[in-house]
Amino acid sequence: MADVLSQSQIDALLNSMQNSGADEVAEKPKKPEKEYKKYDFFSPKKYTKDKLKMLSSIYDNYSRIFTSQINGLFRVASEVEVVGVEEQRFYEFGNALNDSDVLTVAEVELPDRSSNPPMLIHISPMLMASMIDRILGGTGTDLTIDMSYTYTDIELALYEKIIKYPVAIMNDVWAGYINVNAKFDYIEENPSMFQGISVDETVVIVMLHISMNEIEGTMNICIPGTLLSNIFEIIDKTKHLAKKNDSILHRNSKEDILESIRESKMDIMAQLGVARLSLDDVYNLHVGDVIDLNKPQDSLVSLFIEGQPWFSGQLGVHNKNVAVKIEDRILESGNDADAEELAV
Repeated sequence: MADVLSQSQIDALLNSMQNSGADEVAEKPKKPEKEYKKYDFFSPKKYTKDKLKMLSSIYDNYSRIFTSQINGLFRVASEVEVVGVEEQRFYEFGNALNDSDVLTVAEVELPDRSSNPPMLIHISPMLMASMIDRILGGTGTDLTIDMSYTYTDIELALYEKIIKYPVAIMNDVWAGYINVNAKFDYIEENPSMFQGISVDETVVIVMLHISMNEIEGTMNICIPGTLLSNIFEIIDKTKHLAKKNDSILHRNSKEDILESIRESKMDIMAQLGVARLSLDDVYNLHVGDVIDLNKPQDSLVSLFIEGQPWFSGQLGVHNKNVAVKIEDRILESGNDADAEELAV
């Protein structure tokens, strides 16, 4: 007979089952909530990741050239690297600047002579002050300069002299895609008064990190959306025309080659036959001797063009001149064995 559980044993069994179930629920890990990136429909993104990646590649080359210039100008080991390429509104870039900051305005001329807003460059005061100090013979290691630093008139003159170097690099780094002419225009001492770019216009900010020994700072290049759109449009047109020209050249290459060699002069030889004689027989040949060519009387004559057999024809007379009437083309007939025999 089966054992019968008491009421206390039944209660203990139920409690153990409830506790084990609670432990399983407690130990079950919670799924992390999936995070979604907010999209601003009032200011949609204008440039694709491929375009921004191309800009990052261009300014990677820019940073390498700028590193060499800093090493040569200031006799200091430096490093310049691109830390980011971001698309934003111009007012976001302007709001991040202080009233004491200095902006460099650079005009950019494109091949289509279109009117474009200028490009802006901003360098952190600590970094620029270190460069100016090194030009004047100092060590350039003052770490007490902050973002509220105000430049003197002499420092502004040296600022203008220094900033012309990174502006001139623009022409070299863009040369692989488009011929641009970037040149220094002026220095804007009050960023809030600059009105060359609309506050709502889309801009692309290229952020560079520059280190000169213990001095570190940032350099931001602001490229207006209008300028950038015109640049990309010209690049796309250039690529399209290049592909079209390549296809045209590829399609007409055969005709061009034939046209270029059409007036070339070539030797054509009619071969009646082939005979093999010993040197003694050739030595004893006289006028009136007959050489057997081992061919029937009405057999076809082979025509050789620059030593290669091309045609076979019938020997005859045309306007009282010996002539050959072409009957067949040897290469088209596919009779390679006959062609080799004729060439012997």
